[in-house]
Amino acid sequence: MKKYDNYKDSGIDWIGNIPSGWSCTKLKFHTKKIIDGAHFTPTYIEKSKDSIPFLRVTDLHSKEILLDEVKYIPLSEHQELIKRCNPEIGDLLLSKNGTIGLMKIIDWDWEFSIFVSLCLLKFEKTLLNKFFYYFFESNIVDRQLFESSQKTSVSNLHLEKIKELRLTLPSINEQLNISNYLDHKTAQIDTLIAKKEQFISLLQEERTVVINQAVTKGLDPKVKMKDSGIEWLGEIPEHWELKKLKYLCQIISEKSSDKPDYVLALENIKSWTGEIVGNPYENKMEGDVNLFKENDILFNKLRPYLAKVIKTETDGGCVGELLVLRANHFLTPTFLYYRMISEAIITIVDNSTYGTKMPRASWDKFISLIGVGFPTIDEQNQITNYISRKISDISSLISKAEQEIELLKEYKTALISEVVTGKVDVRDVILN
Repeated sequence: MKKYDNYKDSGIDWIGNIPSGWSCTKLKFHTKKIIDGAHFTPTYIEKSKDSIPFLRVTDLHSKEILLDEVKYIPLSEHQELIKRCNPEIGDLLLSKNGTIGLMKIIDWDWEFSIFVSLCLLKFEKTLLNKFFYYFFESNIVDRQLFESSQKTSVSNLHLEKIKELRLTLPSINEQLNISNYLDHKTAQIDTLIAKKEQFISLLQEERTVVINQAVTKGLDPKVKMKDSGIEWLGEIPEHWELKKLKYLCQIISEKSSDKPDYVLALENIKSWTGEIVGNPYENKMEGDVNLFKENDILFNKLRPYLAKVIKTETDGGCVGELLVLRANHFLTPTFLYYRMISEAIITIVDNSTYGTKMPRASWDKFISLIGVGFPTIDEQNQITNYISRKISDISSLISKAEQEIELLKEYKTALISEVVTGKVDVRDVILN
């Protein structure tokens, strides 16, 4: 891409040279106010004609502010809050606690107040809100505010640090040109990312269908079927047997206060895939753990809809919210695993839960009584080998798409960084 004709030293090593017509300055010199929201929890009330939206970090996650999901406060409290912090059209909201770096340019005209976790920026005429939006997305900001270049490693962003942020600043007209260019280019990149995310969703759906179809209907589409007598299960192959789960596997209730080296928590199990995330060898847990052996099946009874199910590859321990199931002579461990992670089982178990805040399923009262159709061991092996091959192919495609998404995100950040620091000149670029 084209560069500027003349550059000068910015005076900062990690910024390097900037176009000769630009300045290197601090954010505080180009803002009227940088302030956070209410330092106390206000009175939350039901939405009504006399209530005012009260925005928090969680409200910035979605593309648009969802007024049906935000908190509401009395008009009287709002009127007191805006004496100190009054959001207006053209201002920018920035999350500074929890999830750091979420931004929203205020382009709506309804009144609202904000919590302390959000920062409000009011700009002088020398700084365009959209230019700052993109500048904050650059790795130049990561270098200054987050040191490790990982926003997720920081839990709190102090106002003083935001005020001292160094900017590379062109004229307002050039800021507008740059913002329009980045609007266009980032929209193209975001469209590509969205298409790949949709492709991943379709692959995940295919994985679910492959497992569910194979473990409930088998591999032969022409096989004779019979009524299982179970409404949600429907027909199963005529030659398959049907038994309650408690007759096909044993629930293991062995506990120990002496922690094994390998301990699985719910967060170590990826939903719907049975993949291990994090390091189970580093888990520190208090209280007893359930013990398991290699080839046992762990099934989460807490919030079953998360589908945290795994076939273990080593001996170890796990949290009490994971049921430990051991297949008997009727089933192979792998067939039991695929059966327990199938959409049909997850759905019916989730529908059986008790408790509102922490919904759990009961082994004795429900899970153990689930009817399971199953073929011979030889056919189970054929089915699980087929599923494993299909899932391997699907997982490879998902992994490739995820890598491509990461590359696109890296390219987007790099492009923004190059443009907002003047490393490339986009003033004469024709957008199409």
